[in-house]
Amino acid sequence: MPAARKTSSARTPPSANRATPSTRQQKAAGGRTAGDTKAWVNDVPPPGAWLLAMEFRAFWEFGALLPSWPVLQRAPGGDGRTVIVFPGLTANDATTLPLRRYLQSLNYRTQGWDQGFNFGPRPGVLEQAVRQLQIAADTSGRAVSLVGWSLGGIYARELAKLQPDLVREVITLGTPFSSSPRSTNAWRLYEFTSGRDSHREIEDRDLPAAPPVPTTSVYSRTDGIVSWQGSLQAPCRANPNTENVEVIASHFGIGLNPSAWWVVADRLAQPEGQWRPFERRQGLHGLIFPDPKR
Repeated sequence: MPAARKTSSARTPPSANRATPSTRQQKAAGGRTAGDTKAWVNDVPPPGAWLLAMEFRAFWEFGALLPSWPVLQRAPGGDGRTVIVFPGLTANDATTLPLRRYLQSLNYRTQGWDQGFNFGPRPGVLEQAVRQLQIAADTSGRAVSLVGWSLGGIYARELAKLQPDLVREVITLGTPFSSSPRSTNAWRLYEFTSGRDSHREIEDRDLPAAPPVPTTSVYSRTDGIVSWQGSLQAPCRANPNTENVEVIASHFGIGLNPSAWWVVADRLAQPEGQWRPFERRQGLHGLIFPDPKR
């Protein structure tokens, strides 16, 4: 098998007009910068009952894919590289199949995580994910892109920290990496399915730290499961190629949301070594992707 090619994306010089979070967002994310650690993890409350009830929007978001398909097909095409997509808590690869099929239509080779239902970091899960990443990179001879939905985004970020030379970029969808696990409405389910204390997870790993590769966090202020502040990547001196992109979505639907799919396609299509932040334009585009500085 050909050797996996190292990627230099993480060392790309920062763009002069790189988008940075507003002061409000920096405060919400704990005001962390590179070098800061777990002590800055947020302690924000989980979304309220009204947002939780609105999670039924996920069915509408999935239904919106069909009328949105002609527009989604106008997204920039891929270069044939491999993209691994990780599912959320208690979900399996069936939930990410629509997104993977869409990325295939844009000329990417996609894989699920191939470990059944995601019940948390059980023994051997991360090790198997590392092996899958190594095989994918060795087989293609190219760095692999990682996309993670909710808890799946934690795996994607941690894999990129463990094997940065094998990862081209990381994109997360509604992933709570910068706040206390109990800032979500799923922490009890997480503890039940994983058998682990959610607070201990923060002690084991520095989840808020950015991976050393281009990283995009897609989040929604109307997420009914994860507090949106917990999905904000703070400014990072060690890796300026990080960003937060807001969409209007539910948590259960963000991986099936047309606007989130557009962001994923746009981010994946960037030429290697030429990372630029997501461009929010005026008009309808600006309505679909809210102004993060508001």
